[in-house]
Amino acid sequence: MAAPRLQATLALLLCLLVLAGCSSSQRIETHDPGPTTAEGLSIERALIISNAKQALGTPYKWGGNSLETGVDCSGLVQVAYHAAGIDVPRTSNQQYQTLDHREQARPGDLLFFGSGSRATHVGIYLGDRRMIHAPGSGREVTVSSLDIRYWRKHYLGAAGPAP
Repeated sequence: MAAPRLQATLALLLCLLVLAGCSSSQRIETHDPGPTTAEGLSIERALIISNAKQALGTPYKWGGNSLETGVDCSGLVQVAYHAAGIDVPRTSNQQYQTLDHREQARPGDLLFFGSGSRATHVGIYLGDRRMIHAPGSGREVTVSSLDIRYWRKHYLGAAGPAP
């Protein structure tokens, strides 16, 4: 009877190891140019951040890309980047698939989240390990810490066309 108990214990330990591996999260690598976020940024990056901050409090609206009626996560990106003279694709996955990827996010870069190789959410890196994003239905554009486990677990990478 000791053998079945040992097998059950080993099976349980194996399951726990697999689950522990699935719950791992990665660090989101960032690079802030100086003591203040505005230092060392191109004018385009400064405009992206400024315009994204103007959207704070805007209601979430699926498919929305207007600060008057609401935005979704990729709509927020479109609005902020367009104000800096940069056009980006419409959806977070299209943005993730087409924009140049970065090893480290700099202020104004995009941060992508999802699973596998499909992005389902995007935010704009502000600096100081914070991003601005439109989190979802019933919520408003807000600022979140990148040190939240959820973001680390679903992080895909950083990208962006801004110089």
